Amino acid sequence: MSQKLEKLTAEIKKTKARITVLQARLEEMEQQQSELENTEIVELVRSVTATPEELAAFIKVFRAQSGAPFTFTKQEEPENE
Repeated sequence: MSQKLEKLTAEIKKTKARITVLQARLEEMEQQQSELENTEIVELVRSVTATPEELAAFIKVFRAQSGAPFTFTKQEEPENE
């Protein structure tokens, strides 16, 4: 193999390795972003002084008016300690 070809092959391997590392880091960052977004949403919902029924009614009205493409699913509430 010529020196140029060997050098190019080595550079390709090195670049593929960097891409793999960067893809893993990107996945980590996207997971962190999702967790932070979810935390903000939970904090916003908990700050609302409304019953679950009132909150559900608000979301229903909001969805009807804005055509927002999200769904509301009721989750079981944790027992108070």
